[in-house]
Amino acid sequence: MSAKNNEIEDYDFEKDLDYKIENVVATVNVEIEEKMDLNIIARKHSDAEYNPERFPGLVMRINDPKATFLIFSTGKMVVTGLRKAEEAARGVDKAIKNIKKAGIKVSNPDITIQNIVASGDLHTNIDLNMAAIVMENVMYEPEVFPGLIYRMVEPKTVFLIFSNGKIVCTGAKDKKNLRNALSKLEEIIIILGL
Repeated sequence: MSAKNNEIEDYDFEKDLDYKIENVVATVNVEIEEKMDLNIIARKHSDAEYNPERFPGLVMRINDPKATFLIFSTGKMVVTGLRKAEEAARGVDKAIKNIKKAGIKVSNPDITIQNIVASGDLHTNIDLNMAAIVMENVMYEPEVFPGLIYRMVEPKTVFLIFSNGKIVCTGAKDKKNLRNALSKLEEIIIILGL
């Protein structure tokens, strides 16, 4: 075994991961007795916007944690803008309190994290032309977009990889899944010598 292979085996891929969670997207289902009247909620809360001619959902913003909710009359919601998955429950509680203040009965929120988006830096330049040749599940068209798109199979995530080592990861469902994907990408880049 070569010295380079020994170095790779001894390298802790997770230890020095440099990334930041940019956005957490969750869906929420709440139990309702009848369809919610979104006009009532919009009138009651200045932080809510509702224009059914343009979009069928009500947009509600909360500040702590900072998040935006798309609320539909069926009791379904989409939450975006969170920085931590752990903040989802607290944000949903605040949105539900706002809905209840409008006199609408909702209960039993079921929260599911759908997507975590993170940006990061591998701290190395990457030869994207070579990566497009030696990596599987990639798409690279520099005339159209300057980054390489890499679809990792396990854990199922998608990366945008740029020649300066900057990356964007999307598709992770939790923090462990995200760290595994980032660690695996770093390992692939080092092993392939990109």
